[in-house]
Amino acid sequence: MTTPELTPSIAELEAQERRLVLPRFTHDDAWTLGSLLVEMARERQAPVAIDIHRAGQQLFHAALPGSAPDNDAWIARKRRVVERYNSASYLVGARHRAKGTTFEASSRLDPDTYAAHGGSFPITVEGAGVIGTVTVSGLPQLQDHELVVEALERFLNLSR
Repeated sequence: MTTPELTPSIAELEAQERRLVLPRFTHDDAWTLGSLLVEMARERQAPVAIDIHRAGQQLFHAALPGSAPDNDAWIARKRRVVERYNSASYLVGARHRAKGTTFEASSRLDPDTYAAHGGSFPITVEGAGVIGTVTVSGLPQLQDHELVVEALERFLNLSR
């Protein structure tokens, strides 16, 4: 019997963002992080699409077996939430749920354009702030979020 996943608290999600600040983020770093995500997803046989954007430019994209064009639409919607709020898409959704509402009901943003579902995380660089996004789509939203966080943690350890 498997235990249900524990939903992280807003404080835990905010702590992830404070912890996952990179010293820099170059085109080569995007390739390294994206390749790491592909490797992790392949090990788990996760049917995901992966996207990394910096300053409006797509630096990395991969679609693994089992992913679909719909995953790219989800990536774009989740990425726009991070770009607008400078916070992880899962955290933005959690903040709305904590207020007893939903992002869709209270943000007044078009749900065909924005989705506060887990899987997109800000790429934050020391001294510069949020400069991009890393996004995964294809798993349940908490698993998408956790895959990105785990990859960023591994990448940050490589960058030091």
